[in-house]
Amino acid sequence: MTSFKAIILGFVQGVAEFLPISSSGHLTLFQHFFGMEEPDQLFNVLLHFATLLAVCVVYWRDIWEMITEFFSFFIDLFSHKNYRGNPPEARRMVLLIIVGTLPLFLVLPFKDRVEALGSSPIFVSCALLVTGCILFLSDQMARGHKTVRSATLLDVLLVGVAQGCATIPGLSRSGCTISAGMVRGFDRKFAVRYSFLMSLPAVLGATLLEVLDALELEGGIPTENLLSYLIGMVVAAVVGYFSIQLVKLLTDKGRFGAFAFYCWGAGILFLLLNLMDWTLIPAGG
Repeated sequence: MTSFKAIILGFVQGVAEFLPISSSGHLTLFQHFFGMEEPDQLFNVLLHFATLLAVCVVYWRDIWEMITEFFSFFIDLFSHKNYRGNPPEARRMVLLIIVGTLPLFLVLPFKDRVEALGSSPIFVSCALLVTGCILFLSDQMARGHKTVRSATLLDVLLVGVAQGCATIPGLSRSGCTISAGMVRGFDRKFAVRYSFLMSLPAVLGATLLEVLDALELEGGIPTENLLSYLIGMVVAAVVGYFSIQLVKLLTDKGRFGAFAFYCWGAGILFLLLNLMDWTLIPAGG
């Protein structure tokens, strides 16, 4: 793998992982229409890990507080300490993330069938159009005021259902979860914050499992690609950091729906290309 290819793939990963435009959908469509090769499994896992680090950098204070409160909970439990008022905010956030992650377990039995939907460019293109509609309608929602203190377990469970639905290729995870949060009356900043923090357990768990499979498949880390891997990870992490900041900025200003026009344009374009049976790279070329 060349350093140039690593930079390109790292950039694409950093942008598509966080902007509400569906990274899985774009990968499928680019492979079909432009002959874009999917990176080897290990590199793909490392890129996801790099974008995970970007989330950790942006929300490091929240993550640190949640980790300390998670262990403090068990200490308080065994010391029989009770809170007369509300528990610490970070401790409640841990509970909300756990509840919001539960619907993903319902998707696991259908994982292979869901992933198989990505083999159809028409389906993915239509899913991009649906993503655009979701993003556009989310901006029409009145500004909510729910925060980590006032969001209910039902609220985050429904956001978790949206995350489970977003495993369908072409539907954006961040787009679906942030929009679902705003529908449930979340404050816009909290909707973005909760969406990205909720992604950590799912992405981390999937990354750990996939890296073991990748190392077994590759027979270890190929040293000849080590520099390219590192370059790609750095690019993905840096671009991912700024992508998160962009999503935060546009959502707070009520411009989250601006991404809808891109999703509509991309969906229509790829539908037309499919109807014309058009590919940039001829079969076998």
